[in-house]
Amino acid sequence: MIDLAQLRDIAEIEFFDIVKDVIIQDINELRIILIDDSFIDVWYSLKLRNRFSYHWERKHIDGSIYRHDNAPHKKWENIETFPKHFHDGNEENVVDSHLDEKPENGLRSFLSFTRGKIIYH
Repeated sequence: MIDLAQLRDIAEIEFFDIVKDVIIQDINELRIILIDDSFIDVWYSLKLRNRFSYHWERKHIDGSIYRHDNAPHKKWENIETFPKHFHDGNEENVVDSHLDEKPENGLRSFLSFTRGKIIYH
């Protein structure tokens, strides 16, 4: 079982400059509200071990989405890190994902990426 309280603490404490609120949605899902009113959903499967998704929704801001996930979609079999892949800006622009599979490290990496996009762009 993923320790969502620990992930919430990482988001709230280590990324206080970009995180407005963190909500534990369910026993396997976290929603992180960011300072620009976009949000990140962090999800871990209850049925499939190590299946995850980190989805940053920005469609209402600039039409973009960013998502690391490891659902084995046949469409992305050509990705070197398959089944892990990264939707970089939209659903169809898919590249390798080197996101750490340890939840704490994965969240830190994804929030660092997010911080760079919010603060420096």
